[in-house]
Amino acid sequence: MSAAEGPLVVGVDTSTQSTKALVVDVATGRVVASGKAPHTVSSGAGRESDPRQWWDALCEALRQCGDAAHEAAAVSIGGQQHGLVTLDERGEPVRPALLWNDVRSAPQARRLTEELGGATFWAERTGSVPAASFTVTKWAWLAEHEPDAIRATRAVRLPHDYLTERLTGQGTTDRGDVSGTGWWASGTESYDEEILSHVGLDPALLPRVVRPGEVAGTVRDGHDLPFSRGTLVACGTGDNAAAALGLGVRPGTPVMSLGTSGTVYAVSRHRPADPSGTVAGFADARGDWLPLACTLNCTLAVDRVATLLGLDREAVEPGTSVTMLPYLDGERTPDLPDASGLLHGLRHDTTASQLLQAAYDGAVHSLLGALGRVLDEDADASAPLLLIGGGARGTAWQQTVRRLSGRPVQIPEAKELVALGAAAQAAGLLTGEDPAAVARRWNTAAGPVLGAIERDEAALARIAGVLSDAAPLLERRTG
Repeated sequence: MSAAEGPLVVGVDTSTQSTKALVVDVATGRVVASGKAPHTVSSGAGRESDPRQWWDALCEALRQCGDAAHEAAAVSIGGQQHGLVTLDERGEPVRPALLWNDVRSAPQARRLTEELGGATFWAERTGSVPAASFTVTKWAWLAEHEPDAIRATRAVRLPHDYLTERLTGQGTTDRGDVSGTGWWASGTESYDEEILSHVGLDPALLPRVVRPGEVAGTVRDGHDLPFSRGTLVACGTGDNAAAALGLGVRPGTPVMSLGTSGTVYAVSRHRPADPSGTVAGFADARGDWLPLACTLNCTLAVDRVATLLGLDREAVEPGTSVTMLPYLDGERTPDLPDASGLLHGLRHDTTASQLLQAAYDGAVHSLLGALGRVLDEDADASAPLLLIGGGARGTAWQQTVRRLSGRPVQIPEAKELVALGAAAQAAGLLTGEDPAAVARRWNTAAGPVLGAIERDEAALARIAGVLSDAAPLLERRTG
C-alpha cells in the first residue's frame, strides 16, 4: 500500500447479500484497501437474515482490509433500508431480521393505511404511504403473528443502526434511514407519537436520531475489529441516501440504481408527499430530501428469467412484441404485493432471447414510470440519467434504459457507491465539509456518457396496456 496523502476513513455497505468495506484516502478519494464477506437470506414466504451474520461479515471484510483499517480515523455504515431488527435486554436479536423485500406485511400495510386517515394522511405525515417493505408494517405483522417476539423486544433498530450500535454501544440512527420506517414524521423530523401508539411501539425502544454532521459515538473496547479505540463513528444512513452521497448528486439530477431492487431518485429541496404511494418521501443524509421510487424486481428477477431460459444475461434479441411483467417477488411499483410474473404475446416464432429482452423491458418500464413523479417540475429533462448498481455495467441494461427513456445515460466509473458515500460521510466528520462536496471533490460520478436515442413509444404503450388489462389478475390475492 502506497502512502496516503490524507487521513484514512472506512465506509461500509451492509446490503442484502453481503457486507463490503472500503478504506479511503480523505485527500484524494483513492480506495487503499477493501474487503467483502457474504451473508444469507432465507427463502420461502419470507426474507429474513440473522443480524449477527452482518457483524461477522463486517469483521471479515475489515480483516481483509489489513493494516489500513487500523489507521482509519473515522468510520460510517450505510445499509439496506426498512429491515426490522428486534433486540432483547442483552442486545441480542430476538429473531431474524425481517428484510425490505419481505412482503408478508402487505395486509398490514393496507390495514394501517385505512385505519389512520388514508393515503393522504400518511403522505403528509411521514412523506410516504405504507407499503409492505416499510418497517412499520413489519412491526404490525410481527405483533399479529409473533406476539411473544414483541414482548421480548427491548430495542428496535434498522440494519445499519444495529452495526453502528455494536461499534459505539449507543442506539442511534439518522434522518435518511429513519424516514423509511413509517413512524418518523417528516414535517417535524421527529418520531410520530400517534402512529407509534397505534401500532403499539414504545418510542423508548427506538434509537436517537443523529443530525447530519454529528458524531454518533466512538469505537468502544471489547471487540475484535481493527479500529483504534476512540475512532470516530458517523451516524451512517440507508443505502440509497449513502449512494446519493457517494455520487455527490445535486438537486434535480436523476439516478437509477439497478440492483436486487431497482430505484429511481433525485435530491430535492422540497419535502415530498405523494398520496398515490408511488414516491416515497425519504429524507437524505444531508438535510435535503430524496424522493424515491423502488421496484422489488430488478437484476435478480431478470437473472432468474435468464437462468430459466438457459441464457447468458446479455443474450437478448431486440424487436420483441412479447410483454413480460417480471413481478417474481410481488411488486412495490406498481403496488402489487400479491402479484406474480406475467407473460403475454407468445407466438410460434418467439425466441428465448426475445423473452429475456421482454424481462428487461418490463423491469425498466416500472422504474421509468415513476421517474416523472420523482423529479421536480423544473428538473432538466435532457440531463443524463446516472445509472448505478450492479446492472449498470451490463450492456443489455444500458441499452434498454436508453431505448425506453430517450435520455442520455452516464455510467459512473466508481464502484461500491454506498460504501463510498459512507466514507464521504466519515470524511465530513474530519474535515467539516458537506459529504456530497467531498464526493464531488473525489470525482466519483465521472464516467462515459451514452447519447440519447429515440424513445421506443410503441414498447412503452404495449407494456402499459398489458399492465392495465391484467390488473384484476395481478391484484388477485392468493393464500
